[in-house]
Amino acid sequence: MDLTPDSYFTISAPANSVYKEKGSKFIAYTFNLKSEEEVKKNLLKIKKEHFSARHICYAYRLGSSGEQTRSSDAGEPANTAGKPILNQITSRNLTQTLVVVVRYFGGTLLGTNGLINAYRSAAAEALDKSPIVEKLITDSYKILFDYESMNDVMRIIKENEAEQVDPVYNKQCSITINVRKKNSKKTKEKLMIIKGVRVQELKV
Repeated sequence: MDLTPDSYFTISAPANSVYKEKGSKFIAYTFNLKSEEEVKKNLLKIKKEHFSARHICYAYRLGSSGEQTRSSDAGEPANTAGKPILNQITSRNLTQTLVVVVRYFGGTLLGTNGLINAYRSAAAEALDKSPIVEKLITDSYKILFDYESMNDVMRIIKENEAEQVDPVYNKQCSITINVRKKNSKKTKEKLMIIKGVRVQELKV
């Protein structure tokens, strides 16, 4: 049995929250990500909106298993901002997710523990407001077949819960499918057994 993970959890919509501690205000924002380039775009947007903020700290996880991570303290003492934010993302097993926390200094120093708690709490409140969804990791195939093979092809697609895209039903038929990773190999093998069926793997 293939136990390779073929899904991951992320947020489906952005959210924000405000956390206050001894006069300092911490405004947290969450974002769904598709690429590292989106990190830069979202940070630029936040920096423009909060140009007078003292610190704009952040953390993110990318990749289907969250293998790509980064955090920034943005001038706060080391590991008092970025790491607590990242820990909130990781503790929820989220990836493809960015959390940015903007701090407006209130005049009172919070100390190391105070900062850690404030950034952690701000990130947690924003993430608690963010809807979480499970995303499937899929392989894509283009299937070419004769009309006479339609029933056999569609039965295998249905049995393996594959998503159908761009079907063309003529004498010569074609259909693109997205099939969950754990079902990918057996789906391809079963399709290729059918006489006249050709299966092309599509690279995404």
